[in-house]
Amino acid sequence: MDGVDAVLATPGTAQEKLRLHGHVHRPFGPSLRKSLISLNSTGPDELHRSALASNAISLAYADAVTVLLRECSQDAQAVRAIGAHGQTVRHSPGGIGRAGYTIQLINGSLLAERCGIDVVCDFRNRDIAAGGQGAPLVPAFHAAVFGIDGLPQAILNLGGIANVTLLDGAGGVLGFDCGPGNALLDLWCQKHRDEPYDDDGSWSMTGRIDTQLLERLLEEPYLHKPPPKSTGLDLFNLPWLTRILAKATTDITASNVQATLVEFTVRVAVTAVQAQMPTTRRLLVCGGGAFNGALMRRLCDLLPAVAVSSTEAYGLPAQQVEAAAFAWLAQSYINRQPGNCPAVTGAVGPRILGCLYPVR
Repeated sequence: MDGVDAVLATPGTAQEKLRLHGHVHRPFGPSLRKSLISLNSTGPDELHRSALASNAISLAYADAVTVLLRECSQDAQAVRAIGAHGQTVRHSPGGIGRAGYTIQLINGSLLAERCGIDVVCDFRNRDIAAGGQGAPLVPAFHAAVFGIDGLPQAILNLGGIANVTLLDGAGGVLGFDCGPGNALLDLWCQKHRDEPYDDDGSWSMTGRIDTQLLERLLEEPYLHKPPPKSTGLDLFNLPWLTRILAKATTDITASNVQATLVEFTVRVAVTAVQAQMPTTRRLLVCGGGAFNGALMRRLCDLLPAVAVSSTEAYGLPAQQVEAAAFAWLAQSYINRQPGNCPAVTGAVGPRILGCLYPVR
């Protein structure tokens, strides 16, 4: 929930890999970020606040697109579509035979009107309607961009929530949300340091791991569910952490909690990779967590036989992967091609994902 990443991309084909032409990041202001966090739980006047937040997000997206096109010296007419994910504030998939829902705040009409470009958004609900989790949606993109025959590898996206893609090197694709990524780390840092995030994990490195707290965190039932599965800030949030901390028998310093949250995040991801594909030889990390040195070092420590690196080492900067994925999903919609991977989400079959808001 830190802001908007936008890329100008030619998503490519089986014959030609993805090409990126530019990237911009536009941060959310403190009031919008606070509003989005509050909308992850029940509160007064939610419909009104959600509508205002949707408009604010869409205006931030439009600003990012305007700046990006200017920096790339491109006109809006050169762009076929904007793939706009929006901001997830609730996620409650139902599964096969049960209706679930997911809410991403975005005003596709406003974005199309401001940018003069067709907008594709609402990517998750069709998969949920087909009995899937609606998440993660990036594994098919990861397979298209990073897949190598004969190389079992994992792609770990450390956004607010961590999701892992497993490519077995023989065409098999698996993926799921394995647990929290940056969400708890950022929220704890904001609470105790009044800073948006722990830069390079430097604060966490001043603390030590509390083994009892780590054990309690690892008891969370979601972590032990088999895939397909997905989660969000509905579960991994400050109230969840506060309830666990309330069971502590001794006082734990804030820096020790941060150090323990880093270890928790890494352990969850490593366990997911080892349990589902123990033959993994390479781990590529993307998302904001790829810039957290403490996280990256612990991943290397716990996976000594695996080559661990940022996706940037293989041609796609870590902060741009998610935006590129939704450009790819928008292209899939425009070409009327399925965007989900049923083996990942649990949907009953492939589905074309998204809704179109045409300019004219």
